[in-house]
Parts: sequence; structure tokens; C-alpha cells
Amino acid sequence: MQLISMALYILKGVVLTGKLYLFTLIAFPIGVLLALGNISKHKTLKKAIGIYTWVFRGTPLMLQLFFVYYGLPVLGITLSPFSAAAITFIVNYAAYLTEIVRSGIESVDKGQYEASRVLGLTYYQTMKRIVLPQAIRRVLPALTNEAITLVKDTAIVSVIGLGEILRNAKEIVSREFTIVPFLIAGILYLIISSVVVTVFKNLENKYRFQ
Repeated sequence: MQLISMALYILKGVVLTGKLYLFTLIAFPIGVLLALGNISKHKTLKKAIGIYTWVFRGTPLMLQLFFVYYGLPVLGITLSPFSAAAITFIVNYAAYLTEIVRSGIESVDKGQYEASRVLGLTYYQTMKRIVLPQAIRRVLPALTNEAITLVKDTAIVSVIGLGEILRNAKEIVSREFTIVPFLIAGILYLIISSVVVTVFKNLENKYRFQ
């Protein structure tokens, strides 16, 4: 019975972990838009995006979380723990996805751009119908890695008091002096990661180049 109660309490953290995971998915369309900006001819825009990706890929996610949650109040901006976590994760992952999608776009043969112009397609139509579908297909393995990393990174939010899987497990360990909660938490992370891997593997198989 005690084992069941432990598991149920830790499972409550899955709800918060899942909620944060879903919110962070907003980073994908942001990353696509920034990637398009990064390959544009606007030098100022490219420079700004370059600085953004440099900062958020070059500093620890936990430091960014601390800055948003503890640092912004100094500037008069106070956020709830979940809002701070969601904003931090979205901004951080968007930086990584920007570079991943950019590399995918640049891997598409330049001849396809020329062919699309011959067909009378606009730049928007070329990107939407020809370039982006191929680019996303090519970077699916990298996106899979980011999706798995995100599952594990959600544990970081425990440092600002959010009751996700790891924090709930730690509470029981401190109270009951047993490592069983950590084992349960590990199993839950493995299950979630396996689901994510399965989803992306199916996508890779579906959109694999023939």
C-alpha cells in the first residue's frame, strides 16, 4: 500500500511535467520562423538572431531559469514558477531549434529554389511546399534528440519549487529514507522518453526519403 501511495504522489508530477512539455512545443514554430529569418538577406535581423542563439545555447538552462524567476523581479517583473519555467524553456529550446531547422533548410539543393522560380512560385510558396517539408524531414533525428532531452530537462524546474516528477520523489525520499521513489521516478522518465522516441521513429519512417 505504501508503494502505491508513493507511486500515486510521484505520478502527480507527471501532470506538471506533461504540461510544461506541451507548452515548450511552442518553441518549434518559433524556431522555424527564426530559422527563416536567419537565412534571409536582412543583415540586422540575422545578426540579432545570431546573438540570441549564441546567448541561449551558450549558457546553462538552469542559469536562464534562475534569471527569469529570481532576476526579473529585480526589474519589476514577477512571474509565477510555472510561467517562469515555461518562458525559459520556450526561449531556450527555440534557440536550439532555430539552428537545427536552419541547417536543414541549407541542406536542400539550391537547384530546387531555381526550379520553383521557373514554375512561378513565390518565396513563401517555395518554402511552404518544397523547402521546409524536406528540411524538417532531414532534421527529424536531431529533433528526436531535442524531444528526449526536453523530457529530462523538465526535472530542472524542481529548483524553483515546482512539483514535477523528481521533486515529488525527493520529498518522499527525505521523509521516508528510502530510494524507491527515485526508482519509480526513473521508470516514469524512461516510459515518457520511450513514448517520445516511438512517436518520432514513426514520423521518421513515415517521411523517410525513398
